Amino acid sequence: MTKRRLRAFIPIMAIALVLAACSSDSDDGDGGDDGDGLIVGVSWNNFQEERWAKSDEPAIKAVLEANGVEYISTDAGSSAEQQLTDIEDLITRGADVLIILAQDGTAVLPGVQSALDQGIPVIAYDRLIEDPGAFYITFDNVEVGRMQARVILELVPAGNYVFIKGNQADANADFLRGGQQEILQAAIDSGAIVNVGESYTDNWDPAVAQTNMEQFLTANNNEVDAVISSNDGMAGGVVAALEAQGLAGSVPVSGQDGDGAALNRVALGTQSVSVWKDARELGTAAGEAAVALAGGTALSSVSGAIVFVSPGGNSLNSILLAPIPITQANLDVVIDANWITQADLCQGVSSGTVPACG
Repeated sequence: MTKRRLRAFIPIMAIALVLAACSSDSDDGDGGDDGDGLIVGVSWNNFQEERWAKSDEPAIKAVLEANGVEYISTDAGSSAEQQLTDIEDLITRGADVLIILAQDGTAVLPGVQSALDQGIPVIAYDRLIEDPGAFYITFDNVEVGRMQARVILELVPAGNYVFIKGNQADANADFLRGGQQEILQAAIDSGAIVNVGESYTDNWDPAVAQTNMEQFLTANNNEVDAVISSNDGMAGGVVAALEAQGLAGSVPVSGQDGDGAALNRVALGTQSVSVWKDARELGTAAGEAAVALAGGTALSSVSGAIVFVSPGGNSLNSILLAPIPITQANLDVVIDANWITQADLCQGVSSGTVPACG
C-alpha cells in the first residue's frame, strides 16, 4: 500500500465499497482479484479511436490483472476540459497510479499536478506531458517521422510535397514533423522538393485531413507528387481525396500505427508505408511501469527507463520503444506477429502482386 493510501485509508475504503456495486464508466468492471488493494486509473482522451480498445487497453489490463491490480478508466471524448474532470474522478475513486493519454499536453497540466501533489505517480502515455514529475512512455516519434520520410523520399526524390500533420496540441505532431524534416531538409534546400501545402489536423481527424488534402489539390491543380501524412487515419482521408481525382496509387502516401485499413492500403498500393508501432508493447510497458510505481519504485528505477529531454527543456524519465516501417516488401512482419490476418491484409489484392498475399 502506498503512503498516499495509508493517509487516506478510511475514505478510500468507503469509495471501494461503493465501487463494488457499480461499474466504471468505460471499463467492464473485471479488475480481478485486488490482491494488494492497488488501483491503476487510465484517462483516455478519446476511446472511440480503434487502437485504444483493440490493442492498448487489453495489453494494459493483462499486466494489471496478472499482478492483482484493479483497472478503472474514463473517456474524455476528445475534450481537454472533460479530461481534467476525469483525472479528479480517478483520484477520488482511489487510483494509486494514473496513466494519462493527453488530449492536450498543456491543458492537462493542472490535473497532473493535482495527482503529483497527492503522491500519485503519473504516466504520460504515448503523448508528451511537459512535467518532469511524469513518467513518459511512447515510441520514438521523431524516428517514426524519419522512417516515413525515408520511404517517400526514395520513391519521390524530387517534386511537390504536401504535409498532413497531427493535432497542434499534441507534441507528437511536431516530433513527427521534425523527424520528417531531418530527412528531407537537403532536398528542400536544393529545390528538388517543394513544400506546396502543410497543415495541422484537429484531433488527427481523417475527415479534416481529407478536406485539407482536397484544398491542397485544388490550390496546386492536382500537381502533388507525394504526401507525408503523419498517421494512418489521416492517410485514409488523404487517399480518399486522391481517389476522387484519380490519383490514388500514383501519389505515394505515408502513415503510422499499423491500422488494419492502412495495412490493406499498403498491400493495395494506395499507401506506401505505415510505420508500425506495436501498441501491445506500449500497453504492456505502461502496465508494468504502473505496477512498479504503485509498489513504490522510483521513476528512475523503472525497468528500461532512460532520460528524455523534452522540447520544453524538461528531463523526463522515459521509455522509448522502437517502431518498424511496413511497406509491401515486409508485410509478412505484421502477419507473423498476429497483428493482422492475411485475409484482412490482402482483401482486394490481385493474386501474385504482393509477396505477403501469395
